[in-house]
Amino acid sequence: MKKNDKIYIAGYKGLVGSAIKRKLEEKQYSNLIYSDVGDFDLQRQQEVEHFFEKERPGCVFLAAAKVGGIWANKTYPAEFIYSNLSIQTNIIHAAYKYGVKKLLFLGSSCIYPRLAPQPMKEEHLLASPLEPTNEAYAIAKIAGLKMCRYYNEQYGTDFISVMPTNLYGPNDNYNLQTSHVLPALIRKFHEARINKNSFVELWGTGSPRREFLYVDDLADAVVFLVENYGYKEIGEIINIGTGEDITIKELAESIRQVVGFEGELRWDTSKPDGAPRKLLDVSRLRALGWKHRYSLADGIKKTYEAYLKGEIKK
Repeated sequence: MKKNDKIYIAGYKGLVGSAIKRKLEEKQYSNLIYSDVGDFDLQRQQEVEHFFEKERPGCVFLAAAKVGGIWANKTYPAEFIYSNLSIQTNIIHAAYKYGVKKLLFLGSSCIYPRLAPQPMKEEHLLASPLEPTNEAYAIAKIAGLKMCRYYNEQYGTDFISVMPTNLYGPNDNYNLQTSHVLPALIRKFHEARINKNSFVELWGTGSPRREFLYVDDLADAVVFLVENYGYKEIGEIINIGTGEDITIKELAESIRQVVGFEGELRWDTSKPDGAPRKLLDVSRLRALGWKHRYSLADGIKKTYEAYLKGEIKK
């Protein structure tokens, strides 16, 4: 990937896409093009192919996706599988058709089996049943990484797939109906502090263990991989994470301290926990020479600062 290569970032307004854009700009890549769901319909093959035919990017970061937490995944499984299959199928095929030299596809650690051995290695994919609460999303993402693999094998493309752990940071989604756990906790504690509430109610038991990666670290990792490695070195997938996890209760306490909420935490155990543990084995990525920089404590502080700036703008 050269500094003047035309690079297309699909989903540049989102959490991941905006971080990739920041990282590429920081590294002085000068020929970036963007699109998001609102710019043209990524679910329409004709519109996607028209864009690729016109722009002819040399490299693609496929960060566009429909994402959400447990409630959203359980409530809208048809939307999750249709939207994600459509977006990724259209972009991957257009990338092949119009001669993209390199494509990076973003999966998710939630595609691993519900009861996968911990920490989860790349070879654990499809070894046992998926987590039911996000099965539709997981199946779509698995189809995407398999599509990249098969296009590489049949057409000689260089499409690589990465499996990031739970991500958070600036431009996250704070909608309590559709967000992931970390941004949801930030908003709940912030509003409870502002409203002087005596308690905050949280889903589940708080016992599941989760791994969290600051999104700027993720952006650094994917640019590092695209700059230095291809499908032949990486293989079908490679994990991106910290190799460290904490319980949801511990996460809640950390966020409560950063936000400054002093009330009680109440756990609604009638609500689902999701998978009991999701920790990635990141030994392959570390062997290639990359490791995360941000601690969870520092990442939460930076994320809350970004949240407050967003609140002020509103």
